[in-house]
Amino acid sequence: MVAPFSRGYAPTAIPDDGDYHIGALMYDAIAAHRELGGYSDAVLIGHDWGGMTASALAGHLDSPFSKVVMMGVPFIPGLGRRVARRTLRVMPQQIPMSWYVIYQQVPWISERSLKRVIPRLWRDWCPPGYDATDDLGHVWEALPDVARRKAAITYYRDQKPIGKPVPRYRALQEGWDSELPRVPLLLLHGRIDGAMSVRLVDISAEALPADSRYQVIDGAGHFMQLDRPEMIAELIVNHLSA
Repeated sequence: MVAPFSRGYAPTAIPDDGDYHIGALMYDAIAAHRELGGYSDAVLIGHDWGGMTASALAGHLDSPFSKVVMMGVPFIPGLGRRVARRTLRVMPQQIPMSWYVIYQQVPWISERSLKRVIPRLWRDWCPPGYDATDDLGHVWEALPDVARRKAAITYYRDQKPIGKPVPRYRALQEGWDSELPRVPLLLLHGRIDGAMSVRLVDISAEALPADSRYQVIDGAGHFMQLDRPEMIAELIVNHLSA
């Protein structure tokens, strides 16, 4: 099992090209797979940005991964025109939960205020009373300075409609948010996730193919792998052995 830090998060390097589009994250996952031996039975498990990357690779024609698990985010290809009205009805609930996405677009200020913003996000995203002290210690180790924090925020800035990834990522970027899985996909979401409405994820999951599976985890917030680790492990093992 390999658990790399995503680009920009220490100890992984800040990329020279400064690109944090989904296509760039897909490129990194494929490159890591190749460098680690390129096994045909490799499985990709991702949470949040990693979850969107995993979902994108599940639909990519040349993905090297045999199965995929995504956690904590909607299945983006399932939120198209077909369900636009239903999606809009969830927005009054989702928009206040996504305030930080807008805030992260503010240059200079947002990367210098993460020491205040991130603890608040953990309080909002986790079950009531969750003690995030140890978890936040790991966050600050991965984001020790302004350069690292700017890298983490640029993930949000690079997903805006304007701007394109650098050329080597463009083929991967194209269609990442519309392709249905070509390999079995397991989608997991916390019932009380304070970052992403479970109603939105429910709608998105309707587009999953028959060989994929979706499950909501009772009592879990955004970081379900911390709230219900044994249950999450069991669900993943069952998915891989199916």
